Amino acid sequence: MTLSFFDQFMSPTLMGIPLIVLAMILPWTLLPTPTQQWLNNRTLTLQSWFLRTYTQQLLLPMNSLGHKWALLLTSLMVYLLFINVLGLLPYTFTPTTQLSMTLGLAVPLWLATVLIGLRNKATASLAHLLPEGTPTLLIPILIIIETISLFIRPVALGVRITANLTAGHLLMQLIATAAFVLMPMMPTVSLLTSILLLLLTLLEIAVALIQAYVFVLLLSLYLQENV
Repeated sequence: MTLSFFDQFMSPTLMGIPLIVLAMILPWTLLPTPTQQWLNNRTLTLQSWFLRTYTQQLLLPMNSLGHKWALLLTSLMVYLLFINVLGLLPYTFTPTTQLSMTLGLAVPLWLATVLIGLRNKATASLAHLLPEGTPTLLIPILIIIETISLFIRPVALGVRITANLTAGHLLMQLIATAAFVLMPMMPTVSLLTSILLLLLTLLEIAVALIQAYVFVLLLSLYLQENV
């Protein structure tokens, strides 16, 4: 019996070994690898089309310096997408529901964009801290506010994806528990609850896909400001 609904967000262990490492490595093994054949199968063709289209749309507003991040951003998008979707399967674990992982991805990547901006165009990067035409009395306050908003960016990146996935998983478990409890007492209500659970599952799949895209999109916007 589940003692707490939040037990599903604890990292599972097997013989004292945390399985979160396996959950983080598994998505890469599910991707089909390209072959040396002239004609690929439909799966590889669809995968190549998706990656090419996504990369073009992501890098469209950037200059040539930002295109160096194409491989990193695309790989991160596919990685988060697979982790989020696989976490919806039974007897699985979603590593992105852990702040330690999402912040571990968000902070270094955000810091890299800031350092690139300070190296390539330090004046323009520092100018973001003080809008043009600011009254003299408001200059210290605005600098403090903009500095705080700058350092909040990685926290918002990590917390956004974790909060959305955690809320969705928790709501799915609540509705599934209600459907199971109501089944012997009120079968009709239990059936309606199961239909609601199915619709919520479809919504959660969409949320898993969208959150992976939003994470990389915001990161690309931060990069765009600094290249």
